Amino acid sequence: MDKKIYILAGLPRSGSTLLANILAQNSQVYVTPTSGIVDMLVQVRNNWDRNDAFQAADRKQSEETKERVIRAMLQAYFSHTDRPICIDKNRYWTEYLEMAAQLLGGRDKVKVIVTVRDMRDVLASFESLYRKTSALGQIQQEANLALKFKTALGRVETFIDDGQPVGRAYNAIRDAVTRGWLDRMYFVDYVDLTHQPKKTLEGIYKFLEIEPCEHDFKNVAQVTFEDDFVYGFKDLHLIRPEVKPLEPQWPKVFDDAVFQSPAWQNIENAATFWKLYSKKNK
Repeated sequence: MDKKIYILAGLPRSGSTLLANILAQNSQVYVTPTSGIVDMLVQVRNNWDRNDAFQAADRKQSEETKERVIRAMLQAYFSHTDRPICIDKNRYWTEYLEMAAQLLGGRDKVKVIVTVRDMRDVLASFESLYRKTSALGQIQQEANLALKFKTALGRVETFIDDGQPVGRAYNAIRDAVTRGWLDRMYFVDYVDLTHQPKKTLEGIYKFLEIEPCEHDFKNVAQVTFEDDFVYGFKDLHLIRPEVKPLEPQWPKVFDDAVFQSPAWQNIENAATFWKLYSKKNK
């Protein structure tokens, strides 16, 4: 293996882009913007055995070749950087940690940084982005679910659906724990990252077992760029240059029309779900 490859996953709107750009200040660390390589690896995994030629080949040899090809794809994805430590950012990696272990050389090679944030603030952040974007644009969810998107409650219920960004990421994290990956996951709370960035980074370096470096938390240059037009939201991955605390937004963004709904009660029950087990692996 030419590169040490780690994973950055977690909830959307939980500071993963901010953390990626902080880590990029380390000259030994390369961090991707939202990466599509896990999707491509899964595509190869899923379609290999559907190919007639591979179906007709020797089964053992075909399986070994498939693994080599997928592993080579992952390494080749980082061949453009000379930084020895690479962190791939995609919140759905937690759905495929068994594949990650196979490609990285074993379960003990899998290390997943999982950014998390109070689910109420995650949803408030999406709602704020929606209001900002909707002035002159329409996001995909609104186009597909026009009537449901007419209310803040409908938008909340949409985003926590299993097939939507918040719901799917939440389920992926919880299921990874169920599948026994808790000891390979390191939870980074958005509040800790923004209130105590130095201490938070020290914990991340200790988890990754790599040499720490000094970071400038007052001047975080954005080096990971994404065209947020693709995702429909305005400034979805734009970060502020200074790491500083942000007060909870959900009490200001929503009101009783949302707070008194059954959906919100479920959200409050899961708002800080990682605290149930995050101390077990620190």
